[in-house]
Amino acid sequence: MTDVEIRRVLGLLSQDDTLRAFASLVLGDTGDVPTKVLDRLVSGGLAVQDEDGSWRARPERFRELLRAQAGPAPELNEEDRLLRNYLVDGRLRTMPMKRDKRLVVLRYIVRVFEPGVRYAEKDVNVSLRAFHDDYAALRRYLIDECLLSRENNVYWRSGGPVDV
Repeated sequence: MTDVEIRRVLGLLSQDDTLRAFASLVLGDTGDVPTKVLDRLVSGGLAVQDEDGSWRARPERFRELLRAQAGPAPELNEEDRLLRNYLVDGRLRTMPMKRDKRLVVLRYIVRVFEPGVRYAEKDVNVSLRAFHDDYAALRRYLIDECLLSRENNVYWRSGGPVDV
């Protein structure tokens, strides 16, 4: 599908008469839709006439156009797939039980802390709360895995990958 087809569909829906006609078809009311307007909707793939002569909308046309524009999904490496399973909208759904998977998640989370910077406990808690409400457990995991270090309620990043 080309940009021309997308522009055609958007152009049809930008016209009041075709937009009203499409809405009528979606709602199942085709009584007063002019044939000329129906023909334009058919040409854009937005309407079809059934064998019994009745008209219906084709909202699936939007999905077809979106899929054609999106192209194939990018290949994810194993780490990104794992993060996608455990993080939803940047929040941790659940902590992985297996240590190797948990380490992938913790290494991702620890990146919010800059190497060489000292953090007060309340600042660490605020940063970790962005990932999960049980920030104390996350803090413990990070310390246990030597990704964060602590002394006198001051924390600093002591491990994990560094973005350059």
